[in-house]
Amino acid sequence: MLQQAGVDFDTVIYMKEKPDRATLEAIIAKLEDPPGDLVRRDKFFKDKIAGEGFDEETLADPEVVIDLLLKHTRLFQRPVIVTADTAIVGRPRDRVPALFA
Repeated sequence: MLQQAGVDFDTVIYMKEKPDRATLEAIIAKLEDPPGDLVRRDKFFKDKIAGEGFDEETLADPEVVIDLLLKHTRLFQRPVIVTADTAIVGRPRDRVPALFA
């Protein structure tokens, strides 16, 4: 989608280049969404993490989200689009073009 729009971008494969604390802090500082939106709510989350007391209230805390993503990188929601000033979770996909309009 970004290529078709002529937007220059870098792709980071988060499971190969795992984000560190500073990277996650920088993303959350720019994030237009609640910090908890960076956490996938898939079967892994439901089976492994939800039983550890994580819920929407605890995931509203940026530090909780950062600690969770550092421990369980697989839960990182994607795509996350980060510009110089803003970051969004690119779901649904129709949010992405508005970021570059």
